[in-house]
Amino acid sequence: METVMVWFRNDLRLHDHEPLHKARQRTPNVIPVYCLDPQWFAPTSLGRPKTGAFRARFLWQALADLQQRLAALGSQLVIKVGPAAQALAQVQAQTGAVAVYASKEVTPEETSEENQVEAALRPSGCWLNTFWQASLYHPDDLPFPLKALPDVFTDFRKEVERGTKIRPQWPTITDLAPLPAGLVADPPEAYLALPEFARPGAYFATDRRAVLEFIGGETAGQARVQTYFWEHDRLRVYKETRNGLLGPDYSSKLSPWLALGCLSPRWVHAQVQQYEAQRVKNESTYWLIFELLWRDYFRFVAKKFGSRLFMAGGLKNEPPPARLAPASVFERWANAQTGVPFIDANMEELNQTGFMSNRGRQNVASFVVKDLHCDWRWAASYFESLLIDYDPCSNWGNWNYVAGIGNDPRPNRYFNVMRQAKQYDPKGAYVKHWLPVLQPLPPSAVHYPAELGARELANYGIYLGGNYPKPVVTPSAWAVEN
Repeated sequence: METVMVWFRNDLRLHDHEPLHKARQRTPNVIPVYCLDPQWFAPTSLGRPKTGAFRARFLWQALADLQQRLAALGSQLVIKVGPAAQALAQVQAQTGAVAVYASKEVTPEETSEENQVEAALRPSGCWLNTFWQASLYHPDDLPFPLKALPDVFTDFRKEVERGTKIRPQWPTITDLAPLPAGLVADPPEAYLALPEFARPGAYFATDRRAVLEFIGGETAGQARVQTYFWEHDRLRVYKETRNGLLGPDYSSKLSPWLALGCLSPRWVHAQVQQYEAQRVKNESTYWLIFELLWRDYFRFVAKKFGSRLFMAGGLKNEPPPARLAPASVFERWANAQTGVPFIDANMEELNQTGFMSNRGRQNVASFVVKDLHCDWRWAASYFESLLIDYDPCSNWGNWNYVAGIGNDPRPNRYFNVMRQAKQYDPKGAYVKHWLPVLQPLPPSAVHYPAELGARELANYGIYLGGNYPKPVVTPSAWAVEN
């Protein structure tokens, strides 16, 4: 009987999993494989790991959960340390597998990896079969070819919503044959090839101020939907609360599980439909589907534009600015040392938890690009290292958008940080949550301590340039806000 490998990538689940379902349809002898490449954790040009500790922990939790779920079916996950081409070729040699089934990715590093896998397996007669399954809508069902994808999201959304159907989910398989007796998974000492922070079981304390304890895996992802939708009944007010900053339920916070494929977007969509049928259908339920559409759009954009997504000129292929701020200015942003409390509080949350609200992301992104004039690619790379909900299409697509070189119909989009801070954190509760040194300040001064004189600040125990930084910049656009 034939043997088929299922190469798990950013699809760490059993529900709505086309490669796994089709492999099991073909044969019960399915070998689930995950390839852990040490290069994922190597330092970038900024000196930070490409995949940092928060993402690594979330990944290991997701793999452990997948392992438990596969064990319940009679199988187990074979984790191999090394490039996918090398690892899958080794498993093929051990098992005689005739095919590999896997998810199709779109960004250059991932598609290059697919090409390398194909080349490594070809001499053995083993073929790679890829399936598109990361988006709500399948590209083959769009009312236009991807090369004609609209350059504005609203145009895309209107055309898709006019009648494009969402495909049904794939049934979850119920059994698998045990792994072959001769199959040898990598021993624990293989993990020594990974930096210490990226090894299974690496410990670091979770910051108690975090909005939520994010735990990787299909089990935790589905539990979050159960809590947010059904137990706390927060989906009905999602649109009204989604710009919040504190607490677990101002937004769904499903993005980490969607990014790693622990949740299928079609499964989430089905849960929304069920909620609409049983509880309420309103603007908030639509708005969560609207956010899923943005995920789709960024993935299709990445497919259309390829490597331009990561280049200085972005999707518009514009020349880079003549002058950019030095690395020292960027480091102040990255290390939450700008002296602008709303920016520093958001960056502190990111640095300590691997997560930041959508409202916070828009503000820190606009600030570092438009106010500090730093290279947007540095900031995108920094987010890539830390965010537990990182996926290349959404992250780099959003940074193109903020930098004004992406899919944005409004030129020179700018966030007035002072206005935003006073609108979304009027009493400074969020700033004080993450920057306790500023807790003594009254709401009128908490968003810009430099307004106060040194003597008055000293009365509050605050010393600019001492226990809190002096502002790195004071944009003229803020003058009306002070």
